[in-house]
Amino acid sequence: MAAKTHIDPSRISAITDEIGLSTLESIAFAHFYGMQNVEIRNPPGRKEYFTLPEAEIKADADLFAKEGLKVSFVNSSLLKFTWPGTEPARRRTETPEARDKRLATEKLRWDQRINDLQKVFRCAHIMGCDKVRVFTGARVADPTAVYPRIADTLGEMSKLAEKEKIYLLLENEGSQNVATAAEIAGIMKLIPSRWVGYNWDPHNAYGTEKAYPEGYGLLPRERMLNLQIKGKGVMPESPEKENWRAIFAALNNDGYAGKVGLETHLFDGSLITAAHKSMDEIMKIVREV
Repeated sequence: MAAKTHIDPSRISAITDEIGLSTLESIAFAHFYGMQNVEIRNPPGRKEYFTLPEAEIKADADLFAKEGLKVSFVNSSLLKFTWPGTEPARRRTETPEARDKRLATEKLRWDQRINDLQKVFRCAHIMGCDKVRVFTGARVADPTAVYPRIADTLGEMSKLAEKEKIYLLLENEGSQNVATAAEIAGIMKLIPSRWVGYNWDPHNAYGTEKAYPEGYGLLPRERMLNLQIKGKGVMPESPEKENWRAIFAALNNDGYAGKVGLETHLFDGSLITAAHKSMDEIMKIVREV
């Protein structure tokens, strides 16, 4: 980030499965707001895009392209599980049999991580996207103790990312070993690769860290490659509303050049209504800041 910028509607995006009940509904939503970008995770009601057959991925990729929409970010669940050899801070109540089954499943996911990464890369290439999401493992009692392992794991993946010319964006998330802006800053110091950045979702640290100015002030902002807004964090009537006007102003002043994506993230039956309320407010902020 260097020269001042201005976030306008062309840089606003949204996760498709949280703005519509089908791919076509999501596209209609994007057109309604004059959006040029969308983020993907999974087609509504189906598995993650990267796990689907190539023909199914390509069908939606062609549809987005035909409708003039670019996929700006692939939200994958890569590494979002308990890594072998670690113990989650929030222990589950489980039988020995259930624990053994869980450990076997998590080990398999760990062993398949590079294969899954290659699937995500394939999906990103088909979608014409150069940014994909990764996580940092289920949160342990002392996350800093596993930072070297996280750095090694993402460092290994970054070499493949460089070959594919696709950026890995770790996301801060409360259930993960990187949950706050402060923790983003800490782990980024250990991962020098330019092919590893982060997706900042300030509401994922709600109640732990104030998004602005505290959280924002700690971020290594030159490595912020995507930004997400939760519905609860932006809707005018929400008790969890954050100061997005101040954040947008700071992003503009600091020369942020990436996209801003809506993750509505409400599952009480009000998803589509909440998506519209959230996007209305986002576009209002864009016009006024």
